Amino acid sequence: MPWLKKNSAIIVAVLVTAAFLTLNFFLLSRDIYWLFLLPLAGLVAVLFILKFETGLLVTALLTPFAIDFALMPGMELSMPVEPMMILFSVMFIFRVLVERSYDVRILRHPVTVAVLAMLLWMLFTSSTSQMPEVSFKYFAARLWFVIPFFFAASQIFRDRSRIRQFVFCYGLSLVAVIVISTAKTLGNFHDLQTLHRVMRPFYNDHTAYGCVIALFVPVFFHYAFRTDAVGRGGQLWLRPVLAAAFGLLMVGLFFSYSRAAWISVLGAVGVYFAIRMGMKVRWMVLFFALGASLFFVYQSDVLYKLGKNKQDSSYDLSGQVKSISNISTDASNLERLNRWASAMRMFKERPLLGCGPGTYQFLYAGYQRSYQLSVISTNSGNRGNAHSEYIGPLTEQGIPGAALILCIFLATFVTGVRVYRTAANPEVARLALAATLSLLTYYIHGIFNNFLDTDKLSVPFWGLTAVVVALDVFSEKKPETPVYHQKGENRLS
Repeated sequence: MPWLKKNSAIIVAVLVTAAFLTLNFFLLSRDIYWLFLLPLAGLVAVLFILKFETGLLVTALLTPFAIDFALMPGMELSMPVEPMMILFSVMFIFRVLVERSYDVRILRHPVTVAVLAMLLWMLFTSSTSQMPEVSFKYFAARLWFVIPFFFAASQIFRDRSRIRQFVFCYGLSLVAVIVISTAKTLGNFHDLQTLHRVMRPFYNDHTAYGCVIALFVPVFFHYAFRTDAVGRGGQLWLRPVLAAAFGLLMVGLFFSYSRAAWISVLGAVGVYFAIRMGMKVRWMVLFFALGASLFFVYQSDVLYKLGKNKQDSSYDLSGQVKSISNISTDASNLERLNRWASAMRMFKERPLLGCGPGTYQFLYAGYQRSYQLSVISTNSGNRGNAHSEYIGPLTEQGIPGAALILCIFLATFVTGVRVYRTAANPEVARLALAATLSLLTYYIHGIFNNFLDTDKLSVPFWGLTAVVVALDVFSEKKPETPVYHQKGENRLS
């Protein structure tokens, strides 16, 4: 039939569309919602195939607006970015295996070695976990955070303009969230509970919101106020925009009312001056270790002094600052101490292997003590984890897990400072310092909270870690500086 042959493509398209809609309506009637995502997944796949690097930037752009969505019972993803990360990870691995074009210098870098060791240990402790199904899901999520925004990004960031684009994509979207959240506070500046909720549904918690804002303060300061940071084109209009964005970041930081975020920025400022004065990294680490040691030696006296502070969290800035050291009545501080104490009891039972990645929140209830409970304590495992990027891995993955996290943080910090002091290009040096100080805000904040199991913080954290590694591997060093790994000039195009 000539008519049928002439319109065969249209007929096939109509039949496929009808079949898709029928099946989708059938699944929706049974509360299964994932099928409608297939067309979007197809578009994303085409984007990643045709514009691989652009796909990574689009993912970063959308992350601040992502919202947790339950696809089915027991399966919750941050939409739409986590499916995009999964697809990106699969395609990146396939591309590397086919083209064999990954730069081996990145794989040999100390930070990468530490990241790979962390992933291998996490996989091993997932197999020994008290809840293996939870741990393997947790490990899988860590993979689709790390593969795109560390392993792929460190290759892509060989082109420094991609670093700027990555920072702008996430940072400017974050500024938009800050504008929306701050607008919701108008007329409610004296209601602390409102201030803690205005960032929802984009960020579930004001501490995560404050943490990610603090993370972008140093690197945005670099781009906003350095004349050579944004490139030669478009400076006249771009720099005022970035200066305004930096101002909004500071507004968001203040109204996040996250004490840990404030402390982390102040800590980064202090380390900045120490680095500028030429202090060696070993001395910085030594002073930090000495301070931590003195705390543990004299912890009884310290806790007694802190226990006499009665200042609760407050919308008043001075009151909020004073409440940082209140461990007698402030519910947030009391609950954090309760989580830490429970974590240490769990650690003592399994010091080498831990209870399993991601399992703390489901297991800690039985390790709580009645005299340590706060008004916000729960036995349901629905209010977060161990509230520390150091104690959490110690409990869930044992001593090696905590040691590997520390190795990643320390290796990245040392690398960043070294690039700042040895890069031949002054702009590269300043960018390395800005990225390092941004990451330092998370290292400090990690004492009080841990967010690397979320896309909101993992994307900028691993992305900036990749920035430090890429600048170290691909930037030219001063003549007197030994070049790191001379061989392996392959590039992922």
